[in-house]
Amino acid sequence: MAKLTAAARRKIPTGSFAGPDRSYPIEDEGHARAALQRGAQHAGPELLAKIKAKVRRKYPGMDVKKRGGAVVEGKALRHRLDRRHRGGIRTE
Repeated sequence: MAKLTAAARRKIPTGSFAGPDRSYPIEDEGHARAALQRGAQHAGPELLAKIKAKVRRKYPGMDVKKRGGAVVEGKALRHRLDRRHRGGIRTE
């Protein structure tokens, strides 16, 4: 997913946003997955349901889970683990 600059964001049609006031852009699958994840973190249940519905409508091949994550081509997206869980920090 490419970084979305302010100029590029202004060029996106309003229909390619899942939230109110042009929030949660879904112009490609990467941004759609990010919108689902950010919606699960910050949006209320009603807004999250709207985000999921718009993503389903635009990307019918993307399976949206209840938690807000997405499954694409059978592979679940995973959150990054912090360094402690990856073995980067020793707690001895």
